[in-house]
Amino acid sequence: MEIPPHAGSGGGKKSGKLSWWQLSLIGVGCIIGTGYFLGSGIGIKMTGPSIILSFLLAGLGTYIVAEALAKMSAKDPQKGAFRSYAKKAFGPWAGFCTGWAFWFSELLITGSQMTALSLLSRFWFEDVPLWIFSSIFAVLGIVVVLIGTKGFEKAQNLFAVIKIAAILMFIVLAITVMFGFFGGNQANIRIPDNTKELFPNGITGLWASLVFGFYAFGGIEIMGILATRLKKRDDAKKAAINTVVLLTIIYIISLILVTSLTALDKFTTKESPFVTALNPYDIHIFPHLFIGGIIIAGFSTMSASLFAVTSMIVTLAKDGDAPKLFSKKGKLKVPPFALFLTIGGVLASIILGLLMPDRVYEYITTAAGLMLLYNWFFVLIAFPRIIKASGFDHVKRFTGMGLILLAISGTLLKDSSRPGFFVSILFIVLIVVVLLIINAVKKRKKGLEPQRT
Repeated sequence: MEIPPHAGSGGGKKSGKLSWWQLSLIGVGCIIGTGYFLGSGIGIKMTGPSIILSFLLAGLGTYIVAEALAKMSAKDPQKGAFRSYAKKAFGPWAGFCTGWAFWFSELLITGSQMTALSLLSRFWFEDVPLWIFSSIFAVLGIVVVLIGTKGFEKAQNLFAVIKIAAILMFIVLAITVMFGFFGGNQANIRIPDNTKELFPNGITGLWASLVFGFYAFGGIEIMGILATRLKKRDDAKKAAINTVVLLTIIYIISLILVTSLTALDKFTTKESPFVTALNPYDIHIFPHLFIGGIIIAGFSTMSASLFAVTSMIVTLAKDGDAPKLFSKKGKLKVPPFALFLTIGGVLASIILGLLMPDRVYEYITTAAGLMLLYNWFFVLIAFPRIIKASGFDHVKRFTGMGLILLAISGTLLKDSSRPGFFVSILFIVLIVVVLLIINAVKKRKKGLEPQRT
């Protein structure tokens, strides 16, 4: 997921510069990340070929959330997007909770991306510990934050093209293998012809994998955040629909090919399922090109997440939802205390990678996906308070909330994803406790103020 730095919760007043198709293209490029290139392998291992159904359900849920955000953006464009709408719908406490939930989710996503990039880098250097690669990527990411956004934002279009090109390259090569090229033949194709093959781990496997389908769509919030830059605000819905539909098509085609070419027991969390699928064939250059492309594109995503984490803490500080010192400017291009907090979060991710190298990616990925879903759920709750919803809008809204709850509860079914659920709950409890303490302190100060006569 890739979200550019953004401002606070005020409405956008600048003249729009983007057409709907430009916003849609940016959305596709920004959403595709290492969570799909590597994280989808976890879902495949859980549910086999039925991962396709997981992604279809996740695509439907994402569509509903994206449409709700687009409608709110068209009516009332806000730079803070979902956070601003939550605040308008329910008050300051909602803005506080959703803002901090976004901050923690982006921090977890940064850790997830960093770990994914480290796992991919071990393709060439198997014996190098994950934490060493994580440290290298972390330093490079912080350097990008320090340099600023000039030039980097222009490079995002190139990185987006690399991501899409990597998937298209896999699709083309996989199809040629099926037609007998590179040592392949039709006997290698595995098409499920019974329920057991389609659902090797039963319905519980499908249920548990749903969160990874949603995680691959993580970042759809960008449609709301960038909607303020549209030439026509009513085009927000068109851009959102095209983004989700295009992503779903790309994902489903590539996953059909992956699961058709590879046995379930071949997938691991340490290698991209796309590389695993083509490993048996005479395409020796593919893994190097594919992994190299993912690392380059994934680093752009990780760097943008670092920007988002730093930017959000500054925004929260300016709005009074975080200590003011985080918004104080120094000699650096970013507020120094906000940068130090970001560095602290990155160090925590590296330490986790050192302590739990075998499972850390799945734990962080699960927790990051869940933190995103909590905010998505809140978007659907806030929707009827911002927009006059029709009966069909409510049907879609409850369908989306149901799918999100299914994805959240599914993480409790597997030992490997359960810790991620509890990590996400721990963050939510922490946010609520801090909010209660702040409110209690404010009430106490108000009570101590001398009464005017």
